[in-house]
Amino acid sequence: MIDTHTHIYMPEFDTEGQDVGSCCGQCETADRAVQAGVDMMILPNVDLSTIEPMRALHSKRPGCTAMAMGLHPTEVRDTWRSDLKAVTDELETHLSDYCAVGEVGIDLYWDKTFADEQMQALDIQAGKATALGLPIIIHCREGLAQTLEVLQGHPDARAIFHSFGGTTDDVEAIRRHGDHYFGINGIVTFKNSRLAEVLPAIGAQRILTETDSPYLAPTPHRGRRNESAYIPLIVAAIARGLGISPDEAAETTTYNSKMIFNL
Repeated sequence: MIDTHTHIYMPEFDTEGQDVGSCCGQCETADRAVQAGVDMMILPNVDLSTIEPMRALHSKRPGCTAMAMGLHPTEVRDTWRSDLKAVTDELETHLSDYCAVGEVGIDLYWDKTFADEQMQALDIQAGKATALGLPIIIHCREGLAQTLEVLQGHPDARAIFHSFGGTTDDVEAIRRHGDHYFGINGIVTFKNSRLAEVLPAIGAQRILTETDSPYLAPTPHRGRRNESAYIPLIVAAIARGLGISPDEAAETTTYNSKMIFNL
């Protein structure tokens, strides 16, 4: 099994008394995931402050982690051009270290002030991903129309719509712009979610498993800190939604992840 989107390098996973830079709690979290059957965890970047801790964890657990480099849409602010240049420089300088561009996209849920700038940042990063032959991890919240407008200019982009929680109509709209993948996380286990009913429209061959740790913990851990060790709960929910066995769901989603991220 593979967690295609997890931020377990963040300070939420620090242990009490943890030395600065030790990654003790983060390493323990990664080890728990491996013990639960998760073979690989992809760590997407957020902003300039997360590059160092992300790389630190990867350096300590290189066999079970991979990294993606990008500027998160909520971090697109007044300094976005210089921030994006720094992120792009990191990507190009250490290209072999990264399996994707991400996480990037459009988020208009909290604030629409930088909506145009978010679209520009996504456009630049989608172009960079295509030029480098990398997939792009899309964060899309209240911004599907804008995201698809940008992707329309990048017909060769290979995108993962991370933390997908949309409708069948959303799936169809995305499909009109490309043969993209969909990251399914703990949302699929929530009682008030209809996501399980949408899974057949996506199809097993385009589903990826993710946690988005430390957020969106699956039932029965909802409301608590999420971690990659909970991937089996998400796999089981996907299996139920598709009417297949958990083993088949694990095998198929793992294969999908290896193909899109070239793992």
